[in-house]
Amino acid sequence: MEGKYYEKLKDDKAKGLILNFEMQPRFTLQPKHNIDGKSVRKIEYVADFMVYYEDLWIDVIDIKGLATPEAKMKRKMYNYQYPNPVKWLIWSGGEWKNYDEVIKARAKRKREKNKLLGE
Repeated sequence: MEGKYYEKLKDDKAKGLILNFEMQPRFTLQPKHNIDGKSVRKIEYVADFMVYYEDLWIDVIDIKGLATPEAKMKRKMYNYQYPNPVKWLIWSGGEWKNYDEVIKARAKRKREKNKLLGE
């Protein structure tokens, strides 16, 4: 899916819809440090893309199929430390959509289905 979004970004850049983009941007969530003489590795959030727009806005994009607990935790840490929240996107219904909205809609449909089936 990342490859599909990469192709979209290349097309958007060619059409002048975006200024530029970069792949795999890294954001430090916790720096490397020492505790009792032992080194503790830094914690990073590695997004899939960073997209630059003409109005100087920057989107940090992650393409998701299924969010792991670690990904959810890192997103929370990233959103706490950085000014513009990371956007999670998913390919659904033939277009790119907000991951959280798609997951909520799927859960709602499942609840409604279970209600109809008497579960």
